[in-house]
Amino acid sequence: MTGPGVQADHQIRAMIAAGQITAATPITKEQIQPASLDLRLGQNAYRVRASFLAGRNRTVRDRLADFQMHAVDLTGGAVLEKGCVYVVPLMERLALPKGMTAAASAKSSIGRLDLLTRIITDQGVEFDRVPEGYDGPLYVEICPRSFSVVAQPGQLLNQIIFRQGKTFMSDDALRALHAVTPIVSGTPVISDGLGFSVDLKPAQGSLVGYRAKPHTGVVDLSKLNHYDPAEFWEPVHTDAGWIILDPGAFYILVSREAIAIPPMQAAEMAPYLAMVGEFRVHYAGFFDPGFGYADAGGAGSRGVLEVRCHEAPFVLEHGQVVGRLVYEHMAAMPEALYGREIKSNYQGQGLKLSKHFRQA
Repeated sequence: MTGPGVQADHQIRAMIAAGQITAATPITKEQIQPASLDLRLGQNAYRVRASFLAGRNRTVRDRLADFQMHAVDLTGGAVLEKGCVYVVPLMERLALPKGMTAAASAKSSIGRLDLLTRIITDQGVEFDRVPEGYDGPLYVEICPRSFSVVAQPGQLLNQIIFRQGKTFMSDDALRALHAVTPIVSGTPVISDGLGFSVDLKPAQGSLVGYRAKPHTGVVDLSKLNHYDPAEFWEPVHTDAGWIILDPGAFYILVSREAIAIPPMQAAEMAPYLAMVGEFRVHYAGFFDPGFGYADAGGAGSRGVLEVRCHEAPFVLEHGQVVGRLVYEHMAAMPEALYGREIKSNYQGQGLKLSKHFRQA
């Protein structure tokens, strides 16, 4: 057993070899990222009446019997409709050893589509969290919020990391890390992680983000660099350094700061606290070792913010702190870094839509 920390790529491969991660269809090398494993959709989606957790002493299959409306065969591609909730069994299942937990999140491109995807487990009482020693199947709940999508088996919507023991860095450890290897441009705001703010005063022009259009066509998740952004998004401009968020609307914005994840760290973007504004930034998200790291070609990488406004219109101002990154120790150095040894769509990114849309 390894020491504490987030498991690196070669450790994930060892877990697969040991039967701690299994799948009926063999796991491919492309699924393994520097500090995470991409999870694949199974063949069938189940339309359900409402989102749910299994709850203690119950399985997801038990709850599907209560809430299932109909099954959808994803073979060849099927439409998952905006505003509906689906549960899809994943190809992978886990048999975690003692002392190991897991956590999941949507992949970057999926979050940027406002596609709410959350992992659920048997006996689960939290979304996207797998308890210590869990032995069982994995399911993903999918709720398209802005666009209906076409999905098919084998597609990668979610990623999962594996934590052995205590992995999270203290604020003091984070300050010490920044002193040696800067993790953010400018002066770091460190309190329960690294704070970051929104950029509403771009260096050039007045484009600060995009807002999802309310009535659009479907997005086929298999089609990359395909769709005209103008058919799905309205550009958001400002010369004033602030914008008003509309209730129920979904926005893509960008952080003011450039962020870096050194090779022996990983990070998770924590959901933002609602008490400081009528909006939510980023459902959740993992940053692999090497993201934004200069030696991996990532100097100047910004964090893309997925913002949804709640009940009341809200004024969002340039430089307003909107979220935080929680850094974690790696258990070992990854063999590959994000953006260097593996193809990475968002290394060195600024304001950018998902890879399904043609880039200007």
